[in-house]
Amino acid sequence: MIKYSKLAREIVNGVGGKENVVSLIQCFTRLRFVLFDESLADTEILKSNKNIVDIIQKGGQYQIIIGINAEILFEEISKKYHFPTEASTETIKQYNEIPNLPKKKNTLWDKTIDLLFNIFAPLFGVICACGIIKGLLAILVVAKVLTPTDGTYVILNAIGDSTLYFFPIFLAVTAGKKFHVDQMTSLAIGTSMIYPTLISALNGKSISTVFENTIFSSKIYLTFLKIPVLLNNYSSTVIPVIIAIWFASYVQKFAKKISPVSISNFFVPLITLLVVVPTSLIAIGPAATWMSNIIAWLIEVLYKLSPIVFGAFIGGFWQILVILGFHNGIIPIVLNNIVTEGYDVIFAANIACPFTELAVLFALAIILQKENQKRTIIAAIFPTIFGITEPAIYGVSLPLMKPLIISSISSAIGGSLAMIFKLKFYQMGGQGIFAFPCFISSKSSNFSGLINAIVVVIISMIIAFILTLLVYPRENVTSKKIKI
Repeated sequence: MIKYSKLAREIVNGVGGKENVVSLIQCFTRLRFVLFDESLADTEILKSNKNIVDIIQKGGQYQIIIGINAEILFEEISKKYHFPTEASTETIKQYNEIPNLPKKKNTLWDKTIDLLFNIFAPLFGVICACGIIKGLLAILVVAKVLTPTDGTYVILNAIGDSTLYFFPIFLAVTAGKKFHVDQMTSLAIGTSMIYPTLISALNGKSISTVFENTIFSSKIYLTFLKIPVLLNNYSSTVIPVIIAIWFASYVQKFAKKISPVSISNFFVPLITLLVVVPTSLIAIGPAATWMSNIIAWLIEVLYKLSPIVFGAFIGGFWQILVILGFHNGIIPIVLNNIVTEGYDVIFAANIACPFTELAVLFALAIILQKENQKRTIIAAIFPTIFGITEPAIYGVSLPLMKPLIISSISSAIGGSLAMIFKLKFYQMGGQGIFAFPCFISSKSSNFSGLINAIVVVIISMIIAFILTLLVYPRENVTSKKIKI
C-alpha cells in the first residue's frame, strides 16, 4: 500500500523543494512539474523510488511517471502544497530575474503540444465517460435491449451526447483558462456560437453561395451590419471556439487598457463580446471550419492512398508518440474527425497497441523466473488492460527494448489489419477494453465493427506473444533494470 503523504513529500523534496516549483499539472499517469531550476532536482534519487516508473525532462517540463495512482498522488501534493496549475505572470517575471539561470527554450512543437494538452486534458475524462455510454447504448440497441424511442435510451443518449454537442462551451472554459480570458466572458462567447436561433437559420433559404463545389463551399443565410455571414453549425466543433478565445485574450487586454476602473467589471466583457462574437461568426468560425475540413480531408487522402501503410504507420509508431509525449497532440485531430466526418481512423489504427503490450507482459511473466520480476510484470498488466500503457512501456518494454520493438511491430500489423477490416472509431470512449464499444456506430444494426476489432486485437496479441517467446526462450533477462 502506497503511503501517498510520504511519497508526496519525497517527490517535492526530490524536485528541489516547494520553492523550486513553478507549477504542477497531472496527466493520467504523470505528474508534470515546471521547475525554476531543473538542475536542483535529484533525478537519480527519484528514479530509485519504487513507486516512480520513470522521469522525463522534455518541453520545459519535469515529468514524473507514476502510473494509475498519479491522480491520487496529485491530489495529495495539491492538498499539502497548493502549487498553481499554470505559472502566473509574477512567477514568470521572478524566474526571468534569477541571474545565471539558463532560460527554458521550448520549440514551436513543444508550445503547441503544451497548448493542446492544457486545453483538452481537463476534458478527456468526461469525454471518455460519455463515449463509453454512447458505445454501450449502441450495443444495447443492436442487441434489441433498447430502442431509440425508449425513455431510458433518450436520457442516457442525452448524457452521452452532452459533451460533444456542447463542446464549444467546454472548450471555451479550458481555452479561457489557458489564454487568461475571464471565465464568464469565455462562456458567453462559446454559447453565442451555438445559439439555437443561429443554428436554425441554417434551415432557412440561403442568400447566396461562395466557393461552390469546393471543400470551402459556404452558404450565406444572414448578414451583420450588411456584412455577409458564412454561417455554420458550430455545435460539436473544436477549432473555431479555441481561435475565438485566443482572439478574445487580445481584445480583453485592449478593453482593460481603455476601460475606466469604475465600470470595468461590465465594460471589459461588453467590448470583448461585441468585437469577438461577430468577428468569430463572420471570419474566425468559417476559416476555422475550413481548417477542420482540410485536416479531415488530408487524413482521408492519406487513408485512401494506402490504408494498409497508413494503419501500419499509426499502429507501429503510436507507442513512440506516447514515449515522446506527442500522443496528446493527436487527440484534437481525432475529435475533429469524429465531429466532422462522424468517425475516425487514427484511433482505429492503434486499437492493438495496448493489447500487444499486454501480450508481451504475459509472455515475459511466463519467461522470467524470479518472483520479484513476476510481481513487477503483473503490476503493469492491470493498468494496461484499461489502456494505460506507460507503466508497461517505461517499467518493462523500454528498459529491455526488445519487447518494445516486438510490441510496435505487432501493433503495426494490427493497424494494417484494422484498415483491411475497415474499422472506424465512432465516438470517444475509454481506452483498452473500454474502447471496443466505440467501434459500433449508432446507425449500425449488427456487431460487425466490434467483432472485427476483437479479431484484430486477438491476432495482434498472438503475434506479440509468440515473438516474445521466440526472442526470449526462457532466458534470463535481468541484465537491465525493470521496475514499476
